[in-house]
Amino acid sequence: MENSVFQISGQIVDIVNSRIFKGTVFVENGKIINIIEDDNNNEQIIMPGLVDSHIHIESSLLVPTEFARLAVTHGTVATVSDPHEIANVLGIDGVKYMIETSKKSPMKFYFGAPSCVPATSFETSGAILDSKAVDELLSMNDIKYLGEMMNYPGVIFNDNEVVKKIESAKRHNKPIDGHAPLLSGDDLIKYCKSGITTDHECSNLQEAREKVALGMTIQIRKGSAANNFEALIPLIEEAPEKIMFCSDDMHPHELINGHINSLVKKSISLGYNILDIIKAATLTPVKHYDLEVGLLQKNDPADFIIIDNFNDFNVLKTYIDGKLVAENNKSLIPETEIDAINNFKTENVNIDDFKIFDKGKNIKIINAISGEILTEKIIGRPKSIDNYLVSDIDNDILKIAVINRYEKKKISLGFIKNFGLKKGAIASSVAHDSHNIVVIGCSDEEMAHAANMIINTKGGLAAWSRDKNICVPLPIAGLMTNKDGKKIAADYQALVTLSKEFGSKLNDPFMTMGFMSLLVIPKLKLSDKGLFDCEKFELTTLYE
Repeated sequence: MENSVFQISGQIVDIVNSRIFKGTVFVENGKIINIIEDDNNNEQIIMPGLVDSHIHIESSLLVPTEFARLAVTHGTVATVSDPHEIANVLGIDGVKYMIETSKKSPMKFYFGAPSCVPATSFETSGAILDSKAVDELLSMNDIKYLGEMMNYPGVIFNDNEVVKKIESAKRHNKPIDGHAPLLSGDDLIKYCKSGITTDHECSNLQEAREKVALGMTIQIRKGSAANNFEALIPLIEEAPEKIMFCSDDMHPHELINGHINSLVKKSISLGYNILDIIKAATLTPVKHYDLEVGLLQKNDPADFIIIDNFNDFNVLKTYIDGKLVAENNKSLIPETEIDAINNFKTENVNIDDFKIFDKGKNIKIINAISGEILTEKIIGRPKSIDNYLVSDIDNDILKIAVINRYEKKKISLGFIKNFGLKKGAIASSVAHDSHNIVVIGCSDEEMAHAANMIINTKGGLAAWSRDKNICVPLPIAGLMTNKDGKKIAADYQALVTLSKEFGSKLNDPFMTMGFMSLLVIPKLKLSDKGLFDCEKFELTTLYE
């Protein structure tokens, strides 16, 4: 092994014993064989490598090997990854694909068994993981936990399949991740008593405190679509042992600039205890999920990072199993050839597929919120031309469509506010949770063109107008690419820039759009089967 025997001196962060001291770390064949205190003059800081406690790798648009090449430059050595996205497209084969692909990288990827595929019965997915399939996954050594239990009504009302999945996790002695936005009171008590131990969906401090009081560990996230960091970071002072950091979903143009290190640095700048912060990014997830990740202790795997100082928190070097994998913001992991798999069967659409007859009534409109995956429901009167409802650019009420990607079906249609497009259309096959095609646009013609760009590449992201268009193909499950991460980051940034040229004021229109079909997040969403009232948990009509 390269650098099989070496030593590094500096200030050592002993996170297990809550102390920082000057010393030297001795590494041999990927293990830490000794750590001694000494009086060296090296001011660099040696600390455990960072862990993302909850992420969907697929949302980076990159296969695990390419994700790793970017993430290690920020000091990430491991992730707790829910392969929920690819499971919705390809089932168990998709989960196994992620596991096998990840083994081609030195980064430590730990996968869960997706618990909600599909998340609801009110959408069409490419696969179904019933309790038998989930038990098969949980029996695998490569599966560390049961993925986020989004079907909280199923937990509360003792749905037979949900109960079986939870009991299977308990039988295999594996932790259960939660997903319970705004859940409170007796329903939350029952949810926690079922054995669910984490939540990353808290939107305010009161909600998080209630969950902590019931024994939950809270994952503070800062991702591309959702960010509860500012609201929840005070918890690290109140209940430091119950906090972990995560990104949940992170697109490549943001992953280039930072990962869990950005949460650590921000927390330090706010004056919170440095050891509590580092524990949230290292010790707590390692212990909670029983990860084979080193914590800078004698006989541990040599998984650690070197930073310049706590305030700047520049990651100088990243080591995994004693191997230097990143140095001075440059990844040392070579590119790896990865095969593609997919499930994409729909056919091209036309303008007539997007027509909505005007019944002369008010309609329900999805109100998107910048920086959130929550939406509001508003009632309004759409624009009508020749007895058909059309996008109202002046009032920012645009048509939205969800197209079944697994078979040719009638397109589901609705209206959305706050995307701000003044021309063109944007489309994506990254549309949580079932990853059908979602498209938002200023006219039926532009929507059809944008959708067909996605259909013709069998998955991807697209922005189309009469004078300019861009398409980024995602040949792996219509979710990811095996191309260079930096190249995809640049391509994705070009897409976001073009959508803003079209008029969108959202920070990341594609990420926000991808959650407009996520039925388990309130309040109004659109699936391939129709408009969905998330609070009543039922399909609803467009017209009021």
